Amino acid sequence: MPWDKNEGGGPWGNGGGKGPRNPWGQRPSGGDDQNKGGGGRGGNPDFDDFIKRSQERLRSGLPGGGGGKGGGGSARALPWNWIVAALILIWVGATSIYRVEPDERGVEQMFGRYLKTNGPGTHIKWPSPVVTVTKPKVEQVSTIAIGSDNANDQNLMLTSDQNIIDIAYQVRWKIKDPELFLFQIANPEGTIRETAESAMRSVVASVELDAAIGPQREQVAAEVRSRTQALLDEYRAGVDVVGVDIRQADPPAAVDDAFKDVSAAQQDAESLINQARAYNQQLIAQAQGQSAAFDAVYEQYRLAPDVTRKRMYYETMERVLGKVDKTILESGGNVVPYLPLPELQRRARSAAPNGGE
Repeated sequence: MPWDKNEGGGPWGNGGGKGPRNPWGQRPSGGDDQNKGGGGRGGNPDFDDFIKRSQERLRSGLPGGGGGKGGGGSARALPWNWIVAALILIWVGATSIYRVEPDERGVEQMFGRYLKTNGPGTHIKWPSPVVTVTKPKVEQVSTIAIGSDNANDQNLMLTSDQNIIDIAYQVRWKIKDPELFLFQIANPEGTIRETAESAMRSVVASVELDAAIGPQREQVAAEVRSRTQALLDEYRAGVDVVGVDIRQADPPAAVDDAFKDVSAAQQDAESLINQARAYNQQLIAQAQGQSAAFDAVYEQYRLAPDVTRKRMYYETMERVLGKVDKTILESGGNVVPYLPLPELQRRARSAAPNGGE
């Protein structure tokens, strides 16, 4: 090869230099070339200088990099590594630890699939979004209002005696099984509403109008709660129906006045019936008392018939003749033929404070 020989025709030769000319060696320091134009740098660049300049350009393109001397770009890039690591630690700590309150349950999902349910307390999980947590409140009682007190928003139902009734009521419920509540049905509140309305229509259709708005109102509410709970259990909704409260049970607004008149007449009839029953009971009690008194007199009569007979005779005559203005006297030798006894009795009654009564 031409640069393996001691000739001056090497790639960096100077026309007479000595020694081997290797292209990977150092640049010759011949004085003639250095003194010419370009200071000896007019030839191809040194490979080490090319690698060094390429590394500097690469450092200048990185965050915090630059073309400074002494490796200054690498020293400035070091804080970014710590910042990224700190952000990762904060993210892991913030999304891996969570707390469940006493009235909540922590339902964990791994990539959207149910994993487990945790009770109250502090728990650790895989960071988000690997594992997410939903915390439904299992002790909170929610209320759904069905129907309205407004006449323009009626909830009409048909009773067993072919009458129409307007009912407004509330359904109180809470979460019984968080897993079923979150994943079994798509719209829990809508399902509860429709189930309760179906149960109410079924129960109202089995009772009469008077019973639905009056004496059997509580029984209707209890039966609706029971049927609603049974249907939701079949759907596996994870819901506990606490109660059903009927706020309004009236006839439709168009016939409300007439129905009130009928109800008032029925109440009056019921009042009169109650009065008649009370008078009947009073008469029965008096008859029973008189019968008991007669039985007592009869018992005494059986013990002494003559004495009892005379006493009854005297009492009867006293009761009959007590109001007669006549006096009967037996004839005797010392009796004056005329005594104004009726006049004396009349005067005595007039002088009495109450007129002799």
